[in-house]
Amino acid sequence: MSDTQTIRLTLEQEDDYAFRIRFDETTIADLMTDESEPLGKGEGPNPTRLLLSAVANCLSASLLFALRKFKNGPGKLVTHASAELVRNEQGRLRVGHIHADIRLAEAGTAHASLERILAQFENFCVVTESVRHGIDVSVSITDAEGVQLHGATRTEQGGT
Repeated sequence: MSDTQTIRLTLEQEDDYAFRIRFDETTIADLMTDESEPLGKGEGPNPTRLLLSAVANCLSASLLFALRKFKNGPGKLVTHASAELVRNEQGRLRVGHIHADIRLAEAGTAHASLERILAQFENFCVVTESVRHGIDVSVSITDAEGVQLHGATRTEQGGT
């Protein structure tokens, strides 16, 4: 059995910068994307927002899986993510940094093996660990009582 998997999708232009994404070989509903104004009409997420949502979703799902693996019953996670756009040497916009702040629904002390979970959950996030080869990604986790459990807040890193 091969360790290689292939995921396929079809992107079809609908109008100007609006595209319909069909997730081939699945029953997932199509997704409409669009560039923000002035290029597009902003009627769907643009590629940068999709990248940001992919990183935030993957990190959240990885943390949830790790919490449950150690027999925890976490409440709903809430993740706030931001992407910092910077200009490269040629003056072109690039994603320079992504930050995800995951909020637990309960106190950190309510979870078994939390130190072990926090030390390893990021390593299992396929998207984040792939993106990190080209974009700096930081992660913080805060519990329901406001206690910082993992990483640094974005403002502590010099961002906004």
